[in-house]
Parts: sequence; structure tokens; C-alpha cells
Amino acid sequence: AKDYELRQYETAKWVSTVIRGESQKEAMRQGFWKLFHYIQGKNEKEMKIDMTVPVTCLVKSGCTDFKISFFVPFEHQDSPPQPTDSNVFIEERKAAALYVRSFGGFASPEKYAEEADALARTLRNRGQPFHEDFFYTAGYDSPFKLFNRHNEVWYFKK
Repeated sequence: AKDYELRQYETAKWVSTVIRGESQKEAMRQGFWKLFHYIQGKNEKEMKIDMTVPVTCLVKSGCTDFKISFFVPFEHQDSPPQPTDSNVFIEERKAAALYVRSFGGFASPEKYAEEADALARTLRNRGQPFHEDFFYTAGYDSPFKLFNRHNEVWYFKK
């Protein structure tokens, strides 16, 4: 479809942290730094790991807990180093089909919510079943990239 795509993602490991009771913007900031410290060597192997994209944030309806995640690079998927911060963990996300809407510019929590609402409306109008109680935001660019930015919102297909 012109305003969204359906993607199939394989099972993969992500390094994640949950930030509770903060605004989404503040949760993203705190979560990013916790995960950045992990890839900079705050792990049991004291290993530096390449930064990957996207950086995702799990947003649940009516909930102020946000799960921020970095994709674990392919070369570490089999055995990622364990985090030494007790608030950082490795999770395995099962293979899934995702509805994805892409957009440009600098994404704020409000912009992500607006894009998620637009995607949800489109999916409902087209009779596509999806899990409506949560979505992921996905950011692909460094804050220093000014042009041609790429952001996404993801809903899981039912």
C-alpha cells in the first residue's frame, strides 16, 4: 500500500531497558544512554559493540513504562555480552509480521503518536487485524543528521 508496508521480521536479539514513570521523551533520553553505555563496554566482556539502527521504543496505551531497545549486531546475535547494569537486558523478539508507516523529519513523541494513529486508522479502514494496544517507534538517524531523516511506527499483525 502507498501509505504503509507489511514486513516480515525474523527472530532476533535486542538489548533493552525499561524506563518507568517518565515522559516518553525523557524515557528515550535515559534509555538511550543506558543502552549506549552497554555498547561502549558496560557489559561482562567489557566489549565495545557497534551502534545499530533502529532504536525502538515500545509504547503501550495508557502506560508510562517505555521499553527502549537497540538491535544487537548480526555478529553478536548468537551470544551477545551480558549487561552489567541490572536495568539493561537482552531480549529475543520472535519472528513477526509488522505493519510499518515511515515518515521524515525530527520525530517527537507527539509526531510518533500522530503517525501511529494514522496507521491504525488506515489498517482499520482496510480490515487488517493488528494488535492495537501497543506500537513501536523506530528511529534510524543520529540527532546530528539534519536532512532526509527516517522514522517509523510499527504495529504487529494479528
